[in-house]
Amino acid sequence: MLNDFISLFFPPCCLLCKTPLIRSEKLICTTCFWELPLANAHLEEDNPVAEKFYGKVALKHAMAFYKFRKGSKIQLLLYQLKYKNKPQIGEIVGRKYGSILRDEKWHKAFDLIIPVPLAITKLRQRGYNQSAFFAKGLSEALAIPWSDRCLKRVKETLSQTRKDRLARWKNVATVFSVENAMIIRGKRILLVDDVVTTGATLEACALTLLAAKSKEVSVATIAVAL
Repeated sequence: MLNDFISLFFPPCCLLCKTPLIRSEKLICTTCFWELPLANAHLEEDNPVAEKFYGKVALKHAMAFYKFRKGSKIQLLLYQLKYKNKPQIGEIVGRKYGSILRDEKWHKAFDLIIPVPLAITKLRQRGYNQSAFFAKGLSEALAIPWSDRCLKRVKETLSQTRKDRLARWKNVATVFSVENAMIIRGKRILLVDDVVTTGATLEACALTLLAAKSKEVSVATIAVAL
């Protein structure tokens, strides 16, 4: 009752457009979600996500929910997710994308969902791994287990932001390792992250998982940079 009373005078607002949210909305209003540009990468095998990995790593499937463009609402959404202590956004988006994928029968394609690990220093600063919350949301919608205890970062890396593709690859090529290898052995893994740009980090993670005898690896991200 107290929350309802407070909301009457100070209604929560959409993080993207600042309009008041209605009772059924959380963090992002329905209109803003509707306006986010869909990538629809799960509808075709040859898509902008898959193209980033051709000739580099043998992925089974590659997909993304939204298209990323600088200055867009999806950039603001990811900024809120990563830097404004709003990990719930990842979970909300994961459930939305997961429900779409489930309707297309993708829940039969994977055995385990694994998020890309966050660097230890970033994890301490941020307090959470945004990709883990995306994984959790997907897991709930697809009814597929997820784990952040299989893939680990074994060393720190420099920021990827201003690096070209080769520099990004060199930066992450020996960064990841598998723990609890029996959990992933023979499994069809869905590897998830918040955004794919060059794909170097996801490539390094996928190669690590495949080397540890996972049956196959697919990737899914909240957004793909075009």
